[in-house]
Amino acid sequence: MSFPTLRGTSGEIPAGQPHWNRQRRSPMPSHRYRDAHARVEVPLTGRSWPDRRFEAAPLWVPVDLRDGNQALAEPMDPARKRRFFELMIAMGFKEIEVGYPSASRTDFDFVRLLAESGLVPGDVTIVVFTPARTDLIERTFAAIEGLPNVVVHMYTATAPTWREVVLGRDRAELAALIRAGGEDIARLAGDDARVRFEFSPEVFNLTEPDYVLEICDMMTGLWDASPDRPVIHNLPATVEVATPNVYADQIEYMHRNLARRDDVILSVHPHNDRGTGVACAELAVLAGAQRVEGCLFGNGERTGNVDLVTLALNLHAQGVDPMLDFGDIDEIRRTVEHCNRVGVHERHPYGGDLVHTAFSGTHQDAIKKGFAHHRARAAALGTTEADAPWEVPYLPIDPADVGRSYEAVIRVNSQSGKGGIAYLLREEYGLDLPRRLQIDFAGVVQEHTDTTGREVTADHLWELFTATYVRTGSPSVVLESWSVDRSAGVLTVDGRTAEHRGSGTGPVDALAGVLAGLGRKIEVLGLTQQSVERGSTGRAVTYLEFRTGGSIRWAVGIDASVVTASLNAVIAAANRC
Repeated sequence: MSFPTLRGTSGEIPAGQPHWNRQRRSPMPSHRYRDAHARVEVPLTGRSWPDRRFEAAPLWVPVDLRDGNQALAEPMDPARKRRFFELMIAMGFKEIEVGYPSASRTDFDFVRLLAESGLVPGDVTIVVFTPARTDLIERTFAAIEGLPNVVVHMYTATAPTWREVVLGRDRAELAALIRAGGEDIARLAGDDARVRFEFSPEVFNLTEPDYVLEICDMMTGLWDASPDRPVIHNLPATVEVATPNVYADQIEYMHRNLARRDDVILSVHPHNDRGTGVACAELAVLAGAQRVEGCLFGNGERTGNVDLVTLALNLHAQGVDPMLDFGDIDEIRRTVEHCNRVGVHERHPYGGDLVHTAFSGTHQDAIKKGFAHHRARAAALGTTEADAPWEVPYLPIDPADVGRSYEAVIRVNSQSGKGGIAYLLREEYGLDLPRRLQIDFAGVVQEHTDTTGREVTADHLWELFTATYVRTGSPSVVLESWSVDRSAGVLTVDGRTAEHRGSGTGPVDALAGVLAGLGRKIEVLGLTQQSVERGSTGRAVTYLEFRTGGSIRWAVGIDASVVTASLNAVIAAANRC
C-alpha cells in the first residue's frame, strides 16, 4: 500500500533534540500560525485556579436548540425540537437556550409555542439569542411575549480579526454598536422583572482583555445589574486556539476585575476545535465561572460545543452531584440521535455503547473480580450495592448509575472471544448489525451454546438470527397485503383475516397504529435500513428497535423492497410482543 500524497519527515533533526528522539522536521507549514500568546495578551499573575477543587455543579445551560441546531446539516423540525426540549426538562435543566427567533420562522414559531402551550415549568428560564440590531431585537421581544422567565442573549464579535475583517469597525465604533443594542433591549424590557439580560463578546478568547472588560462593565451598568436581577456575561472560546490553562487564566482575570462582581453571573461557552473543550470548561469553573453553556454529547459547529454529558458525569465520578438525572443514558442518547440525526460514537465518554466493555481478557477478569468484591463489600457494610462506595477496576462509575445493567456488560465481554458473531454474519450474509442488536443477539447465542454445548457455525448463526428476529415458528400476525397510497392492508391476526386502515407520517407509523388498535402495541425507538448485495440480486434489510411491555427488543425485516422490508420488520416486532 502506498500513500502518494504523504511526503514523510525527511527534514533535519532539530538542534538540541535528545539523541533518543529521531523525529525529523516535517513538510507541514506550521510557520504560518502564531501561538495564542502572540495573538492576545493574558495579563493574569498569581493565578489561584490550580489550587481549587470542584465542590458544586455550575448552572448548566444547553444550547442544542440554537447553537447545536445551527450546526446540523438538516436542522430540527418543530417535532424534534419539542422532543429535545421535553428531554431537557425531564433531565432537570433549569435554563435552556431555545432559539434565534429573529433568524428563522421556525425558531420564532417554536418560541411562541413555548409561550402559549404551557410546556415551560414555572422554575425554568428560557434563553433567546439575538445580534445587536434594532429590528432583530424587536422581533425577539415579540417572540418572548408571555414567557414567565426569559433571558435575552445579545452577542457581538469583539476580537480584532472579526472587528476589522468581518464588521469593519474600530474599537470605539464597535462599543457604540453594542451599547445601542443594549439600549434597545433595556427599552423594550423596561421594568419587567421576568426579563433578564446576557451579553456575549464572541471570540472573547482572542479579544484584548482591557477591551472586553470595558465592554462588559459598560453593559453591567447599562442594564442596571443587581443581585436580584444579575447580568450574565458569557465569555466564549468561540474558536479554540490555546491550551486550557490559557482560557482559565483569561476567565480568572475577568472574575477578578469585572465591576460589580456580585451583580454578575460569569458564564463560559467553550468550543472544541482543539479537542480540549471539556478541559477548558472544567478549568474555567475552577477559575470563577458559575454557568456553562454547551450541548448534549457535544454537537456544534466544526468539532462541536463542549459536551455537557461528559462535564456533568465527570463531576458525578468525583462525588459531586451533577444536578441532572442521567439514570437512563441510552434513552437520552437515543433521543439526541433522533433529534440531531447525528450518531453518538460507540466510544463516547459515558454514553457510547462500548464504554463499559473490555475486550482484553485481563481487563474482563479484573472487572468480574471487582464486581464480586463490590458485592461482598456492600454486604459487609450492611448496605445495598447501589449505595456502597464504588471501586471497580476499569469502570470509573457504576454502569447502573446511568441505567446500564451488569449483565449487559458481562454478556458483551463474554462473547468477545467466541468466534466473532457479528463478523460471521457480515462476511457470510452481508448483514451489518447495529451495535445494540449485536449485544442483544450475543445473549441469544450464549443461551443457545450453553444449552446445546455445540460450536456455532455461520449457518447456525443465520438460522438462530432469523428464527429470533425475522420470523417465528407459528406467527400470530401475518401481513397479507398493504397499499402505501391508501395506508391500508389486509392482516390475519390470530386466524382472523380483515382489512384495516391506518394513519401516520409513513407506512411504518400507519401499520404500527393498526397493530396498536388490535392489541399489539409497539413503540418504534429506532429504524436502520441496509442494502445487501449478494451475487446478482440485492435485498433490503430493516433493523427495528422497539419497546413493548416495558422492555426493549429488536425485529428485522428482509425483502427486495425497502418499504416491504420495513413493514415486515413491524410485523416481526408484533409477533415478538
